[in-house]
Amino acid sequence: MVVLLSRLPATECIKFCHRVVDGLCGREPPRRSEHSTTWSPEEWLQLLDSLSAFYRRAVGSDSSEDEVLGGLADVGSSHAEAVLSVLRARREEIHHALLDRTNSISSAMLQGFDWQLKLSLSSDKISSLHTPLLSLSLDVREDAALRSVTMEMNREELNTLISSLEAANKVVLQLK
Repeated sequence: MVVLLSRLPATECIKFCHRVVDGLCGREPPRRSEHSTTWSPEEWLQLLDSLSAFYRRAVGSDSSEDEVLGGLADVGSSHAEAVLSVLRARREEIHHALLDRTNSISSAMLQGFDWQLKLSLSSDKISSLHTPLLSLSLDVREDAALRSVTMEMNREELNTLISSLEAANKVVLQLK
C-alpha cells in the first residue's frame, strides 16, 4: 500500500516519511488531520502500517538499496528516492528503535550454555530404566547479574523445548 504515497508531492513525501520514522522511533508520528484531504481514514492507516513495516523490514533484514528500490517498484521514482533517502539518513536510528523494542520484551539475555547427556539405568522405584536425560545449564544475564539456570529433561521435554525455541525464532524473524 506504499503506492498511496504517490498522492503527495515529492517534497512533502520526504517530510512525511521522516514523520513516519519518528513514530517508529517512539516520537510523534504524522497526524491524520494534516493529511485528511489526501487519504481516507482506511487509506491513512494502511499507508502508515505499510510504510512502517517497509522501514522495519528494510532495516531488520539489512536490505541493500537495490532491494529497497525493488520493493518500491509501484511507486514513482521521485517518491521511491524520497523513501530511500529517509532510510539512508535514519537507518541507525530505526535499527536502535527495533533493538529497544525487542529488548523491552525481556531484559534477560543468554550469555552461554552447557549440556550433558546422561543415561539413567535405574531408579529407586524401577530396577531397569534406560532413559536418556539431558542436563542443560543456561547462564543468563539479567540487570548486570549473572545467574545459572539448570534443568533436566527427558526426550519428550527436550522436543517440547526445541519446538518452543523454533516458534520464538520465527517470531523474532518476523519482527525484523
